[in-house]
Amino acid sequence: MTTRTLRRRGTAAAALVSLVALTFAACGGDDSDEPSELDPDADLSKQTIVVSNWADYMPPDIAEKVEQETGAKVEITEHATNEDMVAKVVGSGGEGLDVVFGSQPYLQAFAEEGLLEPLDTEYLENWDSLDPKAQDLAEVDDQPYFAPYTWGTTGICYRTDLVDEAPTSWYDLLEPEEQYRGKITMMGTERWAVLPAQKALGYSVNTTDEDEMEDVKELMLAAKPHLLAYDDTTFYERLVSGEAVMVEAWDGWCNYGIAENPKIDFVVPEEGSDLWVDAIGILKSSENKEAAYAFVDTILDPENHAWASENILYNVPNDEAVSLLPEKLTEQYATLGARREEMLQGENMVDIGDASSLYNRIITEVTASDE
Repeated sequence: MTTRTLRRRGTAAAALVSLVALTFAACGGDDSDEPSELDPDADLSKQTIVVSNWADYMPPDIAEKVEQETGAKVEITEHATNEDMVAKVVGSGGEGLDVVFGSQPYLQAFAEEGLLEPLDTEYLENWDSLDPKAQDLAEVDDQPYFAPYTWGTTGICYRTDLVDEAPTSWYDLLEPEEQYRGKITMMGTERWAVLPAQKALGYSVNTTDEDEMEDVKELMLAAKPHLLAYDDTTFYERLVSGEAVMVEAWDGWCNYGIAENPKIDFVVPEEGSDLWVDAIGILKSSENKEAAYAFVDTILDPENHAWASENILYNVPNDEAVSLLPEKLTEQYATLGARREEMLQGENMVDIGDASSLYNRIITEVTASDE
């Protein structure tokens, strides 16, 4: 196993509307849903692509591998969040970037606005190594637009030695027992801030119903006094130190805690949760699409794709890559092994369009409340 980099997942999803909708028009996206015609005999040694990704989110030698295997040159740039990635694409009018990593709702919005290249999977030899479910999740209007790279779910990460019983419900966070009050964190931004209340109330993580979201707000307001903090970045560290006993967490980030303390475990509450996807898209504005396809295909090679699970402890939608993982790894991190199927039962989190403003308003009202 290579040296593990505990990467922090960039926040994703809900400020999408304000950033994306306001700026896509300025980009002048092409709404054609037909893949560009590629030259199968293109000399890739004459093509250079620029890839934007989160830091430490792919093999550090991937640019060298792509050049060795295809001749194409790869320059890497980084973005901290999905919003940063959108700003880079918008700020450049789509110029200067060829490939972007982003969370599914963002790339879905890119596709809908004509900024993303529809994929001709005939040019991706490793496309069939992807889980069929992941292939379906990559489609917008029945056309694949991006390559799923990692996927996971959100649940409760907890200290087995500091709670009397393992949590089973989102209400264990929202309406905690007296002894756990002040020792719980929940995420405070974007789609994950509202997720526990949505699922506890039996609503979809993609609901756009204003009455349902009003119920969500009221439940969040009632829960707030019992929280230690809203925390999207250091929650697993609070768990490791014992400052918190239960936290809302992504499965991969809970694994970071497990790496430091084996008395930490992860559970998907009985009401269910989400299935989020981070993916790779080719911008329609790219003038080096053959090289862009070569990069995506190299990433999807099972030996390269397995790097993500080995090093950032996230699931990858590639069964052959999963089969390459060391047995010790899947034993230590159950969400990568025996409990992986449980993770895949989540509700896919998708772009909610204009309803993002409703989510933002509710989150702001709850986090700003003095209650």
